[in-house]
Amino acid sequence: MVCYRLLTALILGLLRMRFLAPAVFGLPVSAPCREWLLPPDNRRDDGRDGGPLIWFHGASNGELTSARAVLETLLGRAPDLRLLVTTNTVSARRMVMQWNLPRTSVRIAPFDNRALVAAFLARLRPAALIMIESELWPNRLIRCAEINLPVLVLGARMSARSAGLWGRFPGLTRKLFGAVRYLSAQDLLSEARFCDLGLAADKIGPLVNLKSVAAPTTPGQVLWPHPRSETLLAASTHAGEDAIVLDAFVSARRSRPGLQLILAPRHPRRRAEIEAQMTRRGLGFATRSRGQQPDAALPVYLADTLGEMGLWYAAAGLCFVGGSLTDNGGHTPFEPAACGAVILHGPHVANFAAAYAALTRAGAACAVTDAATLAQAIQALADPSRQSSLAQTARAALLPLQDAGGLDGFYRALAVATGLKFPAI
Repeated sequence: MVCYRLLTALILGLLRMRFLAPAVFGLPVSAPCREWLLPPDNRRDDGRDGGPLIWFHGASNGELTSARAVLETLLGRAPDLRLLVTTNTVSARRMVMQWNLPRTSVRIAPFDNRALVAAFLARLRPAALIMIESELWPNRLIRCAEINLPVLVLGARMSARSAGLWGRFPGLTRKLFGAVRYLSAQDLLSEARFCDLGLAADKIGPLVNLKSVAAPTTPGQVLWPHPRSETLLAASTHAGEDAIVLDAFVSARRSRPGLQLILAPRHPRRRAEIEAQMTRRGLGFATRSRGQQPDAALPVYLADTLGEMGLWYAAAGLCFVGGSLTDNGGHTPFEPAACGAVILHGPHVANFAAAYAALTRAGAACAVTDAATLAQAIQALADPSRQSSLAQTARAALLPLQDAGGLDGFYRALAVATGLKFPAI
């Protein structure tokens, strides 16, 4: 731990020179950089003003989107409660700001340096820290334990790889888990791994998978000029998957010339790379971030924006779920299923293993391994009635996994840990 603290102190100094030194010359420094590298200095975020403050942290867009209903529930049940939402990414910061939640501040989470975290907590004085999924930042959690700040983890996930890594540092892991008052895992395997790493059984609550109960949001409207049954969505694709999807799409269009593709990459910053891949394949396309609208004459629409996936789920009859052909654990099948899309996926689905197992048992999803098998699946699913039947079967298969009852246990645990009064909890 001493080595980690020395390392983070050194890194913080270097980062401040890199990102904050321009201010010496009167040059502007972005708000996210200040939030990441300096203690809070905004009275709006100060825990001494107004009602009690809950610090709510989610790593990025996906985690916070899945937790939006929790934020709204807390604000609705406790009229004087204030929330400080932190995230690791600028895009997620912007997204939550656009929600315009009452009594809610949004900022980048502090860099995990001991002094910076201590100053952050001393300034804000929150009543509790709620983390979505799980991010085991040592200085953050150990400082919470030192000041007896309750830490609750909602929908926690622990992969086999992460468990193996943390298992090499049992002393540090025990210290980190000492700060945790309550943890609800998102699946049984994650729960077992937390137990194996030393989390006390009496701190574990019912399973909660927020992405299984979060309704897809449609932040706006788009006039999609094509039938759903002839539209394929590639949702949240990662580097290495776009080429596979595009090759499969080109192949499938030989027998389904009316097929159109919505390509929605996980990271919009890859726009130029993906546009180059489409150009090399001779595919006409329009790009969302360039202000271009869908066009029936163009076979591909590059949906390279964040927070709009609900629009594309609603437009597509077929949905390839990204992160599953590359070793990224796969993304949620719950949202495309809720929107009535047939699910296609690769072999890497560890992040939602129980959900994909249920879909497989019901014959409600199509597993693929490469461009050839993806093209075959697309060609085999041309019939709209077949698509509708599979979509209904998928919703039924996932329904038993969508029990939101575990959230009641979380709300009760939060009330007990903080001493705050939440009506109807």
